[in-house]
Amino acid sequence: MATPEHEQIEAWRAAAAGWERQAALLRSGTRELDERLVALLDPVPGETVLELAAGPGDTGFLAAARLRPDGRLLSTDAAPEMVDAARRRAAELGVENAEFRVEDASAIDLPDAAVDAVICRFGIMLVPDPARALAEIARVLRPKGRAVLAVWAASDANDWMTAAGRSAVELGFMERPDPNAPGPFRLADPDELRGLVTGAGLRIATLEEVRILWRAGSLDGWWQTAQDLSQMLSNLLESLTPEEGQSVLDGAERRLARYAEADGSLEVPGLARALLAVRD
Repeated sequence: MATPEHEQIEAWRAAAAGWERQAALLRSGTRELDERLVALLDPVPGETVLELAAGPGDTGFLAAARLRPDGRLLSTDAAPEMVDAARRRAAELGVENAEFRVEDASAIDLPDAAVDAVICRFGIMLVPDPARALAEIARVLRPKGRAVLAVWAASDANDWMTAAGRSAVELGFMERPDPNAPGPFRLADPDELRGLVTGAGLRIATLEEVRILWRAGSLDGWWQTAQDLSQMLSNLLESLTPEEGQSVLDGAERRLARYAEADGSLEVPGLARALLAVRD
């Protein structure tokens, strides 16, 4: 029987191609957040920085530029296909001080006190046991080491990500997601996030909101992006008739109508949180 961890990894393996197709949009939408995370982390030359759940890797590559000439980035993800995507992106950017490996954030294959800093953008809420992953982050950090995390705020503040799912739930095509299961909004409650981080033995230095703006040239463009980035939505649509799938899109369109520009493009705000923690 497949474990939850195995099922999660297989889902991300299946989603990797879509994430790579949408990498430019993701970079544009999260650029301000990525820059803020790296500024909070403040990596310096000679350090070793571990990125967990790196996906296509762009947050870590911003840090890698500040580690030269003798520092290094360990870019990791639990899905081999995501690691391959990050490797290709590094080649495009000419990043030469990065190593790539498949790594489970809940069981990091590094010795204690192995790295100076850790980056985990939109990953910690997706693992089956966030407390275990945070304990692993604390374990591999050297004394005074830093970790930056990004999580999504409440689903109501992130219509770009939730419009299709809410439509499908209202139509009875899927169950309402379990708020305690791995997912984008698993750690949307800042108090729960604080408790998990401090429970892992880390001191929170900063916890702040960061606004995001997603853009799509059209509703159809958003719809394709939504399918590329959500394996759950993609799988659901495969199980529906074309008419049922259209009804999901129609419901999502009604939710997103207030963000439509005169030319048919969309500008949809989102909200995330950035956290800096220190291992004392």
